[in-house]
Amino acid sequence: MALSSLFTLLDDITSVMDDVSLMTQMAAKKTAGVVGDDLALNANQVTGVRAERELPVVWAVAKGSFWNKVILVPLALLLAVFAPALINPLLMVGGAYLCFEGVEKLLHKFFPHGGEAAAPEEEAFDETSKIRGAIRTDFILSAEIIILALGVVQDSPLPVKIGALCAIAVGMTVFVYGLVALIVKADDFGAHLLTKSSAAAQGIGRGILRVMPLLMRGLSVAGTLAMFLVGGGIFTHNVPALHDFLHARHWDAGVFGMAADLTVGLAVGAAACAVVLPLMKKFGKH
Repeated sequence: MALSSLFTLLDDITSVMDDVSLMTQMAAKKTAGVVGDDLALNANQVTGVRAERELPVVWAVAKGSFWNKVILVPLALLLAVFAPALINPLLMVGGAYLCFEGVEKLLHKFFPHGGEAAAPEEEAFDETSKIRGAIRTDFILSAEIIILALGVVQDSPLPVKIGALCAIAVGMTVFVYGLVALIVKADDFGAHLLTKSSAAAQGIGRGILRVMPLLMRGLSVAGTLAMFLVGGGIFTHNVPALHDFLHARHWDAGVFGMAADLTVGLAVGAAACAVVLPLMKKFGKH
């Protein structure tokens, strides 16, 4: 009798694990686009960090990302059960924040304030601010990933929901920040290859050193675009009137869909900056 119960339990566990694996694969496909944006944004966040501080910064942001998901996974499950109507409004607040950060970044680039270099004692503060900003941005993108994954598994039993969301949370974090770490240290690997006696190794090293500055600049641009595309996309998909308007004109997919997300993201970010920046300036004076 006891042996039979044990086999039944093991069979149930195997069945749940199979369901978790299947739901995780489906959720991973659904969230792949956001993960790509997450990668671009986070690689962009470490641009400009001193070489010896790149991996510590990536590790600090990765730890923050894990804690974000420790908060978000239970919160998403609670919202799905007790307050599903709050999910979209909270996502839109996060989308507005992303758009705000994107426009603010453009304003700083094209209308910089002050030209003095940071003093040595300010470097630690700058690094801390960069890490905190990256973790805040990660929180919003992680929230969207978790919510999208929740939509895939919403009809599954609770153990499958928990297993799939945890697998997505851990897997995506390891994938994104592992890849970010490889990207930011590729130039060091290229420099290491130049010390080798092999002509082929030196050629590969020179190629890496030529390509990496272009890649990092490209990721910087892609990261800023991702802020608008992700933030704007949250609005174009969750504001019914806007979604219906774009759908009726077939502007909700492909190149037109990206253009719509970008336009809405810029508009939302500009509106948020018009409200928030004067308030920040006003209260910053006191």
